[in-house]
Formats: sequence, C-alpha cells, structure tokens
Amino acid sequence: MAITREEVLHVARLARLALSDAEADLLRGQLAGILDYIRQLDTLDTGDVVPTSHAVEMGTPFRDDSVRPFGDKEALLANAPDREGDFFRVPRIIED
Repeated sequence: MAITREEVLHVARLARLALSDAEADLLRGQLAGILDYIRQLDTLDTGDVVPTSHAVEMGTPFRDDSVRPFGDKEALLANAPDREGDFFRVPRIIED
C-alpha cells in the first residue's frame, strides 16, 4: 500500500516528532511495508469469527474501596524534582 511523504509528515506532526528528509523517506518505506503486511489479513475469511476485544476471556477484578493511611508522605515527596507543598509540580502540557 502506498503511503505518501505528506502522510508520514502528518503522522509525525501528530506525534510531535521532527523528522529529517532522510528519516521521513525511511519511515515512508517502513510504514508501507507494515501496511502491506497487514493487508494480507484481507485474504482471510473471517465471516464466522465472533468479534472480541480480548483474545482471552477476562473478568473485571473488583475490590472494596477503603481508606488506608499511605505511609511516609515525606519520603515520597523527597523524590519530586519540583514540589509545591504536598504536591508534585509538573510542566504544563495544555497550550492556551
């Protein structure tokens, strides 16, 4: 399946990746190969296959919510590269 250089650059932009021209060309070839490999699935007859979200039946583990003391809060916060009171400070990720 052909994938264009513009599509590669669009996906890179969505992933916030800066690609050189050589990297974009290399990635275009690799992505095309992956899509061609996946395209082989089109040849399979899946008419009798029941749709699933997991290959293995899974249950949902539940436990009772209970309030418990955490432990040494200061030891945990000592690992924070930036701290404000009892909280971790993290870089802003949402742009205005």
